[in-house]
Amino acid sequence: MAHATITVRLNNVLGDVVAVNVGETGAYENVSEYLRDLIRRDKERMDKQAFDQLRAELRLSFAASESSYVSLTASDIIDRNQETIET
Repeated sequence: MAHATITVRLNNVLGDVVAVNVGETGAYENVSEYLRDLIRRDKERMDKQAFDQLRAELRLSFAASESSYVSLTASDIIDRNQETIET
């Protein structure tokens, strides 16, 4: 796996937040550990948002009446997608 090195500049307020959370009195041993945890949590939040959006869209689909559905064959779908690609 490739590693990325980043440089971050923080104002005094954000720097103080990091200082409180890192070191002997903080929950993290070093700044890298703290940032990795924040990024992981942010990724989990984004993944949850995407899943919740998908779930909401599926609920709407399953709540639709049978009459709103159109029967399509695989050929119909392929043809429709080809038209989309060509335009």
